[in-house]
Amino acid sequence: MSLAELLEKAKEYLPPEKLPLVKDAYAFAAEAHAGQVRKSGDAYIEHPLQVALILAGLQFDASTLAAALLHDVPENCDVPLDQLEARFGPEVTKLVDGTTKLGKLSLHAPIAANRARQAESLRKMLVAMAEDLRVVFIKLADRLHNMRTLKALTPEMQRSIAQETLEIYTPLAHRLGIWELKWQLEDLSFRYLEPEKYHHVANLIAARRAQRENFIAQIIKILEAELKRVGLRAEISGRPKHIYSIYQKMERYATLGKDFDDIYDLLALRILVGTVSDCYNVLGVIHSLWRPLTGEFDDFIANPKPNGYQALHTAVMCLGNVPLEVQIRTREMHHIAEYGVAAHWRYKEGEEKDLRFEERISWLRQLIDWHRELSGTEEFLESVKTDIFIDQVFVYTPKGTIIDLPKGATPLDFAYRLHTELGNRCIGAKANGKLVPLNYQLQNGDAIVIVAAKGEKGPSRDWLNPHLNYTKTSHARAKIRQWFSRQERAENIERGRELLEKEMRHLGIKPTEREALAKMFKYDSLDDFLAAIGYGGISTHQIALKLSAQQPPQTKPAAAPPKPPQSAIRVLGVENLVTHLARCCHPVPGDRIIGYVTRSRGVTIHRKDCYNIVHEDEKERLIAVDWEPTDSLFPVNILVEAWDRVGLIRDITTIVAEEGLNITSMTSTPEASHKVTENFTLQARDLSQLSRIMAKIDGIRGVIGVSRIGDEATRPKPST
Repeated sequence: MSLAELLEKAKEYLPPEKLPLVKDAYAFAAEAHAGQVRKSGDAYIEHPLQVALILAGLQFDASTLAAALLHDVPENCDVPLDQLEARFGPEVTKLVDGTTKLGKLSLHAPIAANRARQAESLRKMLVAMAEDLRVVFIKLADRLHNMRTLKALTPEMQRSIAQETLEIYTPLAHRLGIWELKWQLEDLSFRYLEPEKYHHVANLIAARRAQRENFIAQIIKILEAELKRVGLRAEISGRPKHIYSIYQKMERYATLGKDFDDIYDLLALRILVGTVSDCYNVLGVIHSLWRPLTGEFDDFIANPKPNGYQALHTAVMCLGNVPLEVQIRTREMHHIAEYGVAAHWRYKEGEEKDLRFEERISWLRQLIDWHRELSGTEEFLESVKTDIFIDQVFVYTPKGTIIDLPKGATPLDFAYRLHTELGNRCIGAKANGKLVPLNYQLQNGDAIVIVAAKGEKGPSRDWLNPHLNYTKTSHARAKIRQWFSRQERAENIERGRELLEKEMRHLGIKPTEREALAKMFKYDSLDDFLAAIGYGGISTHQIALKLSAQQPPQTKPAAAPPKPPQSAIRVLGVENLVTHLARCCHPVPGDRIIGYVTRSRGVTIHRKDCYNIVHEDEKERLIAVDWEPTDSLFPVNILVEAWDRVGLIRDITTIVAEEGLNITSMTSTPEASHKVTENFTLQARDLSQLSRIMAKIDGIRGVIGVSRIGDEATRPKPST
């Protein structure tokens, strides 16, 4: 790589008078980095040169290219910023300074160990984006080159940086509309995080490449002839599907019982035309040649994505019923699709203003405003990952304005996006003229009308329950929590006590453990802890997750056949001891447990609050134990008290089945006054899953209460 290659690339779009700035920046950086070597063994100047070349490929302005060449000079070479400003001016220096500050951010520190620093790093990145997006583009290009040279680092650092790239940088590139950077960052991250899966997918693609290329060539020939016949001019090419996107598609298809051969959009065409009307005319030609697939047409020209993306998407069956995906767009739309808001600087350099630029990043301005209201680390990190970094849906207000929300958002999220007071007073919603529940998941193109109470009204606490799926966005949840936090403290404490006691019954925890739970959440005062639960600052789901923290999350699909629980216990200080779970208290991962050394059956594992352990006389036979990672399922006894009605058992079993779990036994006992007690044993993975199931059962019509029980009727002494 040399300066000549960079200048050759820049000449394609920059006016000649801008090139001396790039040459001067390179000369200064080369002298400053002289003698410095990267861990890969390359001369250090190679890195800023590659970063600048990536940005030249995106057709960035001369100031950005100069800043990319200089971005490591202040920190690595002790060159003061005022020296840079004297030579290169304030614009380049400001970009270098902003990039240097982002370079100091420690985003790849383990989240659990350093969430506060990670949150502050993300906050600074968003602010940098709001001040000058070019800073973040330099950072994205810097990260791409670092990913390309990642093999020089240790395996642990490779995985850490790749994970951060996949979680933060690739969604950011997607949100900014830069497909060219997004797919490269995704594929490189996937390669280091899942090398076996990466090579498996790559081999599947390579095995049939010739067959696919022949098919695409045949389709192009037919389509070119038909377009020529009707007088339409177009550029037609095959569109490559990248490795990580194919892997994601394979994962989704696997849940439907399909395999690699069923993925229709491995075969794809991209058609570029001159005008918008040509796009629709080409679409008509394609649909006249081949049968369109139902539900596979999207008009992103009439309804552009917030990042500026525009195109027509369709899928058709052609040549022996082979499915084919087609994208149709103008050449200008194609440039924006590849480069996103980076295209703005191309127009700016040529003194032609891109009037839609501010509109394209309006989501960012709005996001900055929201995040100024979020002070808590957990709340901020949650908001970034839900409000920015996941797929979007686009819906209409009654006035026809397009609102973008995270996929899975509900009418309540929509209401709070429009106005806080509208969300607080929401009592119903209509989608496309039909009434829908408040936890309805919005679909692309829905026209939403919110039905609001006329008088004073506040939100429901159920809207914060993660199991009931009333809200998806952190913005809506923050507004709901703010409303409750303004209510009377005594009311919040009482409500928090009710919620906590219900959750403790669900999990089989004694009331005496409340103080211990408060300390677990860093509250010295029990009342403060209860008040936080009451206004929604802490959810009951968080309590279950905190108790389950010692049990790592499982990657096994929920629908996998249940295994008998085994090898899930570690006896502290002793290896290879036989362990059994006690039938009297049925511990599950997340429970506080202790072992009882029997005379002939190894170690029996009990909950620490088990009746038999509390009343055990031979305390010397108790031994410390802990949970180990396992994909096993654990039996749990559940007691449901309800008003008897037709369909009650069906509703309970449906909820358990939706979780992919099994009920191993069930007994029903009629009570007086049309009540019934249902006692059943199900198999759960941990306390978090158990809490989720019980919360859903608690919401079934007619259910009075749900609690977890041990088999305490006989209260057997520990086995000897």
